[in-house]
Amino acid sequence: MAETAKLLQRAGWELDDYHDKTRCYRLKSQKYPGIQIKIFQDKDIPVQVAIGNYDIGICGLDWTEELLARYPGSDLVKVKELGYGSGTIYAATARNGSATDVEGLIKSKGTVRIASEYPNLAESFAERLRLRRFSIYPLWGAAEVFPPESAEMVLLPGKDENELSAKGLVSIGKVLDYGACLIANKKSLKSKDMAEMLGSIIDKLPSAGECSVSKNNEKVSQTAGRHYIKEVEKDVVRLALPDGHQQSHVRRILDSVGIKIEDYPSATGNRRPTSSLDGVYIKVIRPQDMPLQVANGNFDLAITGRDWLSEHLEQFPSSPVREMLNLKYGRVRIVAVVSKDVAADDIDSLRQVCRRGHKSYRVASEYVNIADRYARENHLGMYRVIPTWGASEAFLPEDADLLIENTETGGTIARHNLKIIDTLFESTACLIGSTAGIYGSVKSERVASIVDRLKKAVGES
Repeated sequence: MAETAKLLQRAGWELDDYHDKTRCYRLKSQKYPGIQIKIFQDKDIPVQVAIGNYDIGICGLDWTEELLARYPGSDLVKVKELGYGSGTIYAATARNGSATDVEGLIKSKGTVRIASEYPNLAESFAERLRLRRFSIYPLWGAAEVFPPESAEMVLLPGKDENELSAKGLVSIGKVLDYGACLIANKKSLKSKDMAEMLGSIIDKLPSAGECSVSKNNEKVSQTAGRHYIKEVEKDVVRLALPDGHQQSHVRRILDSVGIKIEDYPSATGNRRPTSSLDGVYIKVIRPQDMPLQVANGNFDLAITGRDWLSEHLEQFPSSPVREMLNLKYGRVRIVAVVSKDVAADDIDSLRQVCRRGHKSYRVASEYVNIADRYARENHLGMYRVIPTWGASEAFLPEDADLLIENTETGGTIARHNLKIIDTLFESTACLIGSTAGIYGSVKSERVASIVDRLKKAVGES
């Protein structure tokens, strides 16, 4: 955002309140007062431009190529790379894994598991390598922690190969060099005169010697890559802990029952903390990824939100994952939200609005499966679900009609001129496990011990 703001300032757009600390989603330009300008998450921008909701956009080339890898015939056009926000998507594997180069993966007799935030680019890369058998595991992030136990290969962004090495990984190839990119909708380029707007940006691009490359300020532990083990013994309990804002809550609960975790939260980016628990192996991953990872057998226990467990079970009703314990923190509501200008205060009146509208109703959400079921069961007529990756309030009312979102107080929703018309359910953090696990007596005892100690922490017998 900071580099894009500088570029648009040089281009004379005179945007109000656009900087990396802004809390608004809608902008006005003094130079172009007649255009609609919105702030979206980087990953959402190529989708919005491709489907024609927006004529031009600025986003990462990585997410542009991720979309084009799946939809090469879309109306998305790459206009110009902008010379900042540089990085590389690497294909990488564990430094001491069973296969540390391309030849090893190609010769692998088993299925090569590939984990990535970029599943479409990962599939294309695997096909180019002509891997015999492979499976793609889509992630929300933290791909570096999955090899070697949960994946043989990952695709992930990085600054250089030294950064990979610090995470215990070795590069087996560059998939894509990327940076900020100016993109446009193909039909808009043909039907609208956007030459002045596009030219104002392109004319103010820095020369090659003046390019300001964004730096990743996240500290990377020089020992983070040393905390993995090549193979987890069968009696060891594999426990996934969440990253992000939940860490302090988890640490407090664990401390209260005498479970000591070293380097969690980690100031150096280590995702393999150690603990005082005997026979327990810990990884730190995204809460959104945990239900699928438990279902696939990569973890025995995980701490995530009931919202993400519900989202997983909506997609996979026969999944073996189940809630084992309500941890009673991180309480949020999953709510249905519309613009304050919509003449509806509950789901019944919204249904009447939908019937009068005679159009395909647009439902935006990070919880795509929960949103799909909600629209279907409440008979909203023809509808389509729009996946989002955050900052979902920006979609209403221009790019979606209904939002399924989580909220703690409702303050952010109200601040963006929106209103809650229904509450789907309440979500708290929970401990999840699998009903499909066949444990030996030692592992079963260890799992039971962890559950019992956590029950004491939340006041359950």
